[in-house]
Amino acid sequence: MPRRKPIEKSDTPAILIARHCSDILASPGMRVESACIQHGDTSVLAHSAAVTAHCVLIARTLQIPVDERALMRGAILHDYFLYDWHDPDPSHRLHGYRHPGTACKNAVRDFNVGKVEQNMIRHHMFPLTPTPPTCREGVILCIADKLVASRETAHGFALKIRMRGEDRDA
Repeated sequence: MPRRKPIEKSDTPAILIARHCSDILASPGMRVESACIQHGDTSVLAHSAAVTAHCVLIARTLQIPVDERALMRGAILHDYFLYDWHDPDPSHRLHGYRHPGTACKNAVRDFNVGKVEQNMIRHHMFPLTPTPPTCREGVILCIADKLVASRETAHGFALKIRMRGEDRDA
């Protein structure tokens, strides 16, 4: 296992994503993620990239020693479920509870991710799912995902309210 160390102050999220996730971003699965909406009007890919950037900011700001590669890859793949959960397909029922397992299976199949990344992906929905992550990278991901998802959802609600107001005024 690579040694954990704090993220260098000069390493921006963009630099680290390019360093550790370029193969993932170039994959066919990421094209699927870019076409699926996650929260509000945000694609799954944009959400995953924002969460990954927030993971870097949290770890770097708090000077938490992390497995940098695992943090980046687990974060970018945390929602790698590869379907539009808004479709009324019965297999998408209980998406919030089931998608971490689906995302983990897909990440192992497509990128052979390691144990830290698997732990991050499987447990990122804690406390909605009952088992917390057991590694610091997973805890960072949980926090970053909640922050980003809350912002995206609030933005989506604001857009709907604005659009309703415009419809009334028209």
